[in-house]
Formats: sequence, structure tokens, C-alpha cells
Amino acid sequence: MADVMKTRADLFAFLDAHGIASSTLDHPAVFRVGEGDDIKAALPGGHTKNLFLKDAKGQLWLISALGETAIDLKRLHPVIGSARLSFGSPELMLETLGVTPGSVTAFGLINDSDRRVRFVVDAALAAADPVNFHPLTNTATTAVTQADFRRFLAALGIEPLFVDFAAMCVVDA
Repeated sequence: MADVMKTRADLFAFLDAHGIASSTLDHPAVFRVGEGDDIKAALPGGHTKNLFLKDAKGQLWLISALGETAIDLKRLHPVIGSARLSFGSPELMLETLGVTPGSVTAFGLINDSDRRVRFVVDAALAAADPVNFHPLTNTATTAVTQADFRRFLAALGIEPLFVDFAAMCVVDA
């Protein structure tokens, strides 16, 4: 487990240190896709849903997809090379990503110092620009360009697996 979980302020300092421009809108808490449509309407780009999963062998997974993307967990595991998938516990989510249910975000990977979580990105999200994620809390949304999102992942040493969820196959993105 990471020594001390990074906060929203730590995330913004990390983005600044890596030359990653972002804009953040504070808003009332949003817990699931479908909530906060008025907030999303004010923010251009791809809006995300993020799933924290654990497979039957104990491997942790984070999936970031466009909010409207359908994800069939029963069919996904052979595509990404995992065992059967189920949702990870809130305790495990807090331990690895430093977030609680409702605040799951790709930015949480900043807290996965032991690289326990494998990251899967929706091909449709990889084509969106900008992309919007919670900055470790569901009371704000932070937008970064697609290029800067990839710079964030590279700065963490994370190489995501890109999946076309409509075709249920791995793709280059």
C-alpha cells in the first residue's frame, strides 16, 4: 500500500510538474453515470464511467470508458486476458487508488504506487478530446486533452490496454 494517499491538491501539483494543462469545475457530488447531466452539458469532451474490478485470481483492473459505452463484464475477461471479473471492494479501491465508490477515476492511478491495477481504456474514450475525470473526488470534474491524458499515464509508467467494447477486441489507440 502507498505510504500516504495523494489528494486532489497532490494530483494538480503532479499535473503541473509534468506540464499537463487541466481545467476543473467544482460541482455537487455525482455518484453514477446519468447523474449530473447538466454539469456534463457545460463541459466539452468525453465524459467517463470508471469501473474498479477484481478478477477471480486477484488481479485488479480499472476500466475507463465513455459514459454511454456498454461494457459486458461476462464477455470481457477473455478479451483482456483476465479471470472472471467482479467489482472490487470499497476497501481495496481505497487501498490502491485512494478513492471511494462514486469517485473512481483514472487519476486514482497516481496512488497505485505498487502498480497492482491494470488499466483498460475504451477505444471510444481514447478518441475523445478532451477527456473528463473526477480529480480523486466526485465533487469536481477535471478536463485534460487526450495528449495530456496519455502524458499523465506515461509519467506514471502505465501502458493501458485499449479495448473496443462494441467489437469486444483489443485495439491499438
